[in-house]
Amino acid sequence: MIEARHLRVLRAVATTGSFSAAGRELGCTQPAVSQQMKALEASVGTPLLVRNGREMRLTQAGEALVRHASGILAGLTAAEEEVAAIAGLRAGRVRLVSFPSGSSTLVPTALAALRAAHPGTRVSLEEAEPPRSVGLLREGDCDLALAFRYEGAAVAEDWDDLVVRPLLTDRLVALVPERHRLARAQTVAIGELAHEPWIAGCPRCRGQLIEVCEAAGFTPRIDFATDDYPAVVGLVGAGLGVAVLPQLAVESVRPRGARTVRLEPAVRREIVALTLPDLAQVPAVSATLEQLARAAGRV
Repeated sequence: MIEARHLRVLRAVATTGSFSAAGRELGCTQPAVSQQMKALEASVGTPLLVRNGREMRLTQAGEALVRHASGILAGLTAAEEEVAAIAGLRAGRVRLVSFPSGSSTLVPTALAALRAAHPGTRVSLEEAEPPRSVGLLREGDCDLALAFRYEGAAVAEDWDDLVVRPLLTDRLVALVPERHRLARAQTVAIGELAHEPWIAGCPRCRGQLIEVCEAAGFTPRIDFATDDYPAVVGLVGAGLGVAVLPQLAVESVRPRGARTVRLEPAVRREIVALTLPDLAQVPAVSATLEQLARAAGRV
């Protein structure tokens, strides 16, 4: 019989590449990891790892088991949470992953309302941009992921295996220094910023910026790139360049020394909450989804 704890150990070993690193990730000793791997191999009746000195790799059977492990563990988590809620043993827990501007705008309102309605529900929060956040969800390392996708992006998102809850449409705005020639404009076409130095955001937003600019007939000269939205705003405010940011990101910081200008034609991204089909049935996850939707309606 394959035990869930053994699958978690196998997945940790496959991810980290060693027993000692897996032990650190799981909070146990290297000998304990080794013993559990031996027990798992005995259960399935075939080797799962090939060891060569300090290196190890998965056998074909090991690769197959790792592929199935995430779905099995997610299903077990869903079963445990639903049974616990029905039995009244505990209110539940939710592991939430969100991108930074979602964490500072949608998440606080949603979690405050969730705590008021269900004070026993525990929520943990980790920050990650998509596609990493989506990967964490598929791997069973979170229950709910706040993510986004750009309208008309060159590469479409593959979310067919997930439950997708649309939350809101977030429009991109231009951010220019307050003494910029376009600072008082009502709208701006991105082509009007073709010769400006640019400050780019996260890698995903950076890629979208380049796509939009190239569609307008130019390649942006990116002088600075940072994942930190306050840093982007600070650099623009200091007169070091211009930027394009989602409105949600601008709302999460105070744009001192900078002004927002409406972009035309509009560039938008869709904000969504994602979960696995099994997890969508868990009461605590479902309640969190509802509160995120309500919070999005207030933005």
